[in-house]
Amino acid sequence: MTKFAIRVYRAVLSIPFGQVRSYKWVAQKAGSGRAYRAVGQVLKRNPYPLIIPCHRVIRSDKEIGGYVFGLKQKKFLLELERELLKCLAG
Repeated sequence: MTKFAIRVYRAVLSIPFGQVRSYKWVAQKAGSGRAYRAVGQVLKRNPYPLIIPCHRVIRSDKEIGGYVFGLKQKKFLLELERELLKCLAG
């Protein structure tokens, strides 16, 4: 795993449950603000997609972007997190 990939995964791990961030945001947090496409490539090869929540990363234009398990699963996970937060809030 490259140093850049490690920085990307750490940035993604910092995204709070139920929230999303852009590929550009992740690139900036990883120290390479213009490398948002490289972020997508790193996340595509995420060895632990259930632990490193790459489904929380979306495009800057608020479109969903890609996901290793498909867009249907990404949408499902994002909605599930939102619903769980609502339940936990009371």
